[in-house]
Amino acid sequence: MSRTINRVALLGRVGTDPEMRYSQNGTAVCQLRLATDRRRQNGETEADWHSVVCWGKQAEAVGEYVKKGNRVYVAGSLAQNSYETEDGQRRHRTEVHAQEVVFLDSNGAGRSNGNGNGSREAAAEAAEDQPF
Repeated sequence: MSRTINRVALLGRVGTDPEMRYSQNGTAVCQLRLATDRRRQNGETEADWHSVVCWGKQAEAVGEYVKKGNRVYVAGSLAQNSYETEDGQRRHRTEVHAQEVVFLDSNGAGRSNGNGNGSREAAAEAAEDQPF
């Protein structure tokens, strides 16, 4: 059996205020755009934009504490989605499905890993675990 891994870790700045909504069954869903820098061969940097989706209590914490410009660490997996626009065109979208979000700015409440934990202590704990 072959082994595969689908794991993403990003540290960047939020580009717009997160968008909160609730699914038909009442589950909180929060979407945000995250910018990370990529160094080009000529030494300049350019921004890469990532679509991030969170669910449940994590989504509620992100919606409450994260604002445009905040730095966050996101860990999760990549998902490919396709949909049809109103005019019938097929579109494809790559999203990061967040399993962990750490709020790195002082106005955030720390870490949110889906269980509603948003404490500053958890953020400090997470920072110790990070490879950077």
